Amino acid sequence: MSQQSCPVSFVKIDANIIRINAFYIAVLFSIYLLTLNKFIILFLIADFIIRLFINKNYSPLFILSGITKTFLHVKTKLEDIAPKTLAAYFGLVFLSLLFLSQLVHLNIFFYTISLILLVCLFLEIVFDYCLGCKIYYLYKRFIV
Repeated sequence: MSQQSCPVSFVKIDANIIRINAFYIAVLFSIYLLTLNKFIILFLIADFIIRLFINKNYSPLFILSGITKTFLHVKTKLEDIAPKTLAAYFGLVFLSLLFLSQLVHLNIFFYTISLILLVCLFLEIVFDYCLGCKIYYLYKRFIV
């Protein structure tokens, strides 16, 4: 069994903030699924765009996650940022597809993507297992 190559990049991020962030995303996304309020998913999409394309330090959920980490006295756990960034891109794509599928009433597609997103969030929150990160490592191993 081969080991994941580390570091992939030399930029690190606190994985515990990412887990807390995933919790907040899961809560908001669950509320969205219960209410189908488009403003919730638009907020989540905007938050991902801010984190990915502007600066993560301006993301409302990233700020809230940092405050929560400090309040709960959670230790810092630094990990490579590249796989987490790819996972965030997947999240943005999933949320965008969900928003579009809700607009055009593709219900089966909507609920399938919702289930995949919830499973990914659950794995990250409960088991600290990032499915997007695993895909990144497979990509790095077999493609690059």
